[in-house]
Amino acid sequence: MKVIILCGGKGTRLKEETEYKPKPMVAIGGKPILLHLMKIYAHYGFTEFILALGYKAEYIKDYFINQKAYSSDFEIKTKTHEMKFFLESRNEITDFKITFVDTGIETQIGERILACKKYIPETDEHFMWTYGDGVTDLDMTKLVEFHKKQNTIGTITGVHPRSKYGIIKLMEDNKVAGFEEKPVLDDWINGGFGVYKRAFFDYLKPNEMEHPALKRLAAKKELSIYKHEGFWASVDTNKELEDLNATWNSGEVPWKVWQ
Repeated sequence: MKVIILCGGKGTRLKEETEYKPKPMVAIGGKPILLHLMKIYAHYGFTEFILALGYKAEYIKDYFINQKAYSSDFEIKTKTHEMKFFLESRNEITDFKITFVDTGIETQIGERILACKKYIPETDEHFMWTYGDGVTDLDMTKLVEFHKKQNTIGTITGVHPRSKYGIIKLMEDNKVAGFEEKPVLDDWINGGFGVYKRAFFDYLKPNEMEHPALKRLAAKKELSIYKHEGFWASVDTNKELEDLNATWNSGEVPWKVWQ
């Protein structure tokens, strides 16, 4: 099953990081968040990716085209450009099949997904898509099994959001009992990890975001939600990026499901 990863946005709220690189290439633990995401999927056997590129697409292309040089020792003869790679020194070995699709800089998300349709074989009944800025300990195999059991056109993953603010705890006499710093809320939001039948492409329209298509599915009772109670985080701000790097550096990394 192919996985579309949306990599075309500008990530304006991370401008210090994204002025020179696309948002999915922002680093956690020295590696692009995109690589973390792909390794999560690969752990569950999903290794065929379609990257929907846009803003600074060449940065992502260059990273994977030259991954061998970036991840191993090598020597080069500058006159002939002859190169020898010491592959036994590689510190990052991946086994992905990647299709790079330039979907345009200003393209809306729904249209980016639609642009990837021609790279998914007609024989593929299902595919997945996700945003390029989140990590999770979600079991992708269980997500797919749930989707097929539900037999709806689409399945999204529901996760609990974390409050952006500290919550005040009150006593009955209106005195403050304490504070709870940015607690996880009981509500559900779309965590971005979804599975879809090919029919989903019929619900997408040019010049639209993805949300109208999901609303059309919901109106026809063709959208299910897989409730995930585990770890989920996305990177929209520098603070969120700092938090994920701090988690990585702690050694206790919930989304590092791979070996």
